[in-house]
Amino acid sequence: MAHNQPRAGATGSELSTGRWLFAFSLVTTLFFCWGFAYGLVDVLNAHFQEVFNITKTQTTLLQLAYFGAYIVFAPIASIFMRHRGYKAGIHLGLTLYSLGAIFFWPSAKYQKYGGFVGCTFVIGCGLASLEVAANSYIAVLGRPQYASMRLNFSQGFQGVASFSGPLIASKYFFEGENAKKLDNVQWVYLAVAGLGLFLNILFYFCYLPEITEEALAEEIHAVGITKDEQSFWKQYRVLFGFVAQTCYTGAQVGVASFVVFYLTEQGVGISKSKASNMFSLCQVTFTVGRFVGVVLLKWIDPAFLLTVYAVMCSLFCILVATLPGWGGVASLYCLFFFESICYPCIFTLGTKNLGKWTKRGSGLIVMGVGGGAWYPPAQGALADRASSHRSYLVPMSGYLVMLIYSAGLVVDQSVKQGFTFFNKDELAEKRAAASEMILPNPADADLEKEKVDSEKGSTEYVERR
Repeated sequence: MAHNQPRAGATGSELSTGRWLFAFSLVTTLFFCWGFAYGLVDVLNAHFQEVFNITKTQTTLLQLAYFGAYIVFAPIASIFMRHRGYKAGIHLGLTLYSLGAIFFWPSAKYQKYGGFVGCTFVIGCGLASLEVAANSYIAVLGRPQYASMRLNFSQGFQGVASFSGPLIASKYFFEGENAKKLDNVQWVYLAVAGLGLFLNILFYFCYLPEITEEALAEEIHAVGITKDEQSFWKQYRVLFGFVAQTCYTGAQVGVASFVVFYLTEQGVGISKSKASNMFSLCQVTFTVGRFVGVVLLKWIDPAFLLTVYAVMCSLFCILVATLPGWGGVASLYCLFFFESICYPCIFTLGTKNLGKWTKRGSGLIVMGVGGGAWYPPAQGALADRASSHRSYLVPMSGYLVMLIYSAGLVVDQSVKQGFTFFNKDELAEKRAAASEMILPNPADADLEKEKVDSEKGSTEYVERR
């Protein structure tokens, strides 16, 4: 079977269809893990406020721990994967994910809010490792032209898990006696730990082709892209991508963290249990938007589409903060729809053509998820002083930063290559251009041959003379 193995460090586009599909499907299962955990974290805010009698700002300690872990651990994970590879990074992430989930049990049994915060930090470290590995692997697993489309598809399954979390919470956390108890929380997280353990065992026995940075660098150098030969700190696309990802993720997390509070305060008779169900529908809208984005990204340039979506996010965030009643609720659903493609597009645009810096750049972009640690406390402070309604003005700043980043990429691309609405294969175009420069024009070759024959004939005539 050795002859069927891809060469060491093969790029994603060099894998056979069967190996590509298997690797893609296997890594996509990871997105379900952190989608489920993320969905639970958001609804636990409101549940813990009821159980522990704490303020809205204090409930955001969960977000601070969860997303603060990305700031701390994403760079460590990227360094680890540069030396040990993607598969080892996945094992590290799943191990930390399971350990954090297991320790939810004693925290729930002894009702220690600080224990929940600590466990959430450990889970966040595990998910930071998984995001560096899985996002980066999916992005390079095939033609760069469709990196955004692939990552949106895989992250669509994160969305599926995200809305199942609030559905479970509405049934088992907020109804009846469970509204003031933590018994069911411990069993849900023990099941989460079991899922992490199962996936860890599955990945151990499954072959996952390693895609090296050397192979990626070789691929772009072959068409004349040598930007990665400069210092990492001159890779401005990824550096500004980190800023955009930090602000966007902060905005997204802030929006989701206060959905239950927002809906129950809209004055239209929405209970916490119903609000949790409606939050699930918000996540459904988000997931549908992501799969719609997969189709659009096959044809539309990712930077251009991200710019359009950034404009819509900014607009609907203003409407959520200003419209009363059901108008604000409808705007909230629209906001979730237009958030859908933003994270994957920022990631793939930021890590595009990084060559030997691919894993380091991926770690930096994932580190940007740490923006979710400081947006919710800022939004919570405004919610406590004014209202959850007005607090939605805070996330708008994140969408505006994302808009500046994506619009800047569109302008830069237009200056260098001309404006394009369509998604183009940059590497294929450069290969074609290089071939045209290297291969002679057939008509020129014929003229050259006639010239040589003519000179040869003249020489023979002189020699005969």
